[in-house]
Order: sequence, then C-alpha cells, then structure tokens
Amino acid sequence: MRHLKAMSTSPAARITALYRYPVKGLSAEPLTTATLTAGEHFPGDRLFAIENGPSGFDPANPEHQPKQKFLVLARQAALAKLKTRYEDDTRILSIVADEVEVARGDLGTAKGRVAIEDFFRMFLASELAGAPKVVAGPPGFRFMDSRSGFVSIINLASVRALEKETGFPVDPIRFRANVYIDGVPAFSEFDWVGKRIRICETALTGLKRTERCAATTVNPATAVRDLMIPAVLMRTYGHADCGIYCAVAGGGPIAVGDTLTVSEGEEAGAAF
Repeated sequence: MRHLKAMSTSPAARITALYRYPVKGLSAEPLTTATLTAGEHFPGDRLFAIENGPSGFDPANPEHQPKQKFLVLARQAALAKLKTRYEDDTRILSIVADEVEVARGDLGTAKGRVAIEDFFRMFLASELAGAPKVVAGPPGFRFMDSRSGFVSIINLASVRALEKETGFPVDPIRFRANVYIDGVPAFSEFDWVGKRIRICETALTGLKRTERCAATTVNPATAVRDLMIPAVLMRTYGHADCGIYCAVAGGGPIAVGDTLTVSEGEEAGAAF
C-alpha cells in the first residue's frame, strides 16, 4: 500500500471546468461561469431527485435521505446512457438517448413530472424498487450525498494518478464534481480542508475529503462498470477519497480559467 502524504498547494491551481447536475443521478451540464452565494450550494445543483419507490422524503419537512433511496449511478448504471438538460426558465427537463429525445416534462407541474416518471418506469423497469417519483425540496435544499456538501472540487492531477494505477483512461466526469482544477500535485486538495480557498473575490472553506462510491465505477461514455475506482484508491492509498467538499464563505462569480489560492494561516472560520 502506498502512503501518499498530501502536499501543500501553490497559487498555480486554476479552474478547468465547471458542472452542475440539476437532477441527482442524471448527466452533467457544463458551465463557463457560476455565481456562488455565501452559505448556499452550487447554483442549480441537485435541485431534484427521482425516488426509487417511496423514500420517506417530505418536501414540507425536508431531511437528508440516503442516496440509495433515489435513482443513482451507484445502483443504476444505465442512467449514464442518458443525456439530460434542464432549463431554469421553463423548468423543462429533456432526456436524450442515442441522440433521440425520449422524454420531456416541466418539473414544475404534476403533468410534466408524470411524463418523466413514466419514462423511467419503462427505462428501468427491471431495476425499480417501486414507482419512480420526481421530488424537489424548498429553496435552499439540495439532494447531496453528503449532509455538509455545498460545492465539490476534483483535482485533475489526482485523476491522472488513478489513471497510472489502473492503466486505463479515467474520465473526470466519473466524480461528478462542480469545480475541476489543475496545476497542483495529486491529492494536494486534501490539504485544503480547514483552509480558505480564494477564487477572485469568492471564498470557499474546505470542509472534508470526499469518499468515493460505486458511482465512479461507471464509465460515463458506455454506462458499463469497468473500473473499480474505490477499490483502487483503497488498495493504493489506504483510503477511498478523491476530491473535497467545500462551503461558500464569501459569494461571487467564478469562471473557467480562474486561479485558486489557498491561505495557509486562515482557518475555515464560519460554520455551515
């Protein structure tokens, strides 16, 4: 087992990509910019989820639920075959499979949600524990895997390190992060926990390392479970972590190409 010590960062880190995932378990939507708000989640991220049978989620009294109660890649690899797009203004979710639109619905209406639910009832007929149902929480609630996950970061150098260990290409989208960065050593993002991360006038605080699950085993291009990423991490480094969760300490815009700096002497401070 390799004992890898997280190294200190330098001001060379930069954002290479931004993504949101409006519906938990469904495909990523690339962004060029995003405006973060202090104390809130990454904008437009995990707004909705699709129950795999009754989950116990109550929109009037929302509480964090285990991801296994929803349709997720960790359990339903076939979801990777779908390309989805959510329009903020119209609230319409479109689903494309094999370059053909197979479902469309306004998630703000009962009729629109039923259209999406009917599609998944057929698409995942053999994998459902119960009737699929589109659910959403009140403003500010998100269907995150972690109770304290607000913004997720992946270091592309860490992904490249995994490629060397597996001997195969590793698509960074497997990790379903919001912010992808490059220019710092592999796994040095672990040192950002408890530190202040600045992106122009925007400030994040590192909360905790992200433990990877079976969702990362799914190839986003083929929907096949072809790389046992958590097992490779555990065998090589003695943990299943890759990337970190952050909180937004100070709001502002961020964009692809922006530089990140980490203040070594500045503690996370604000509690979220």
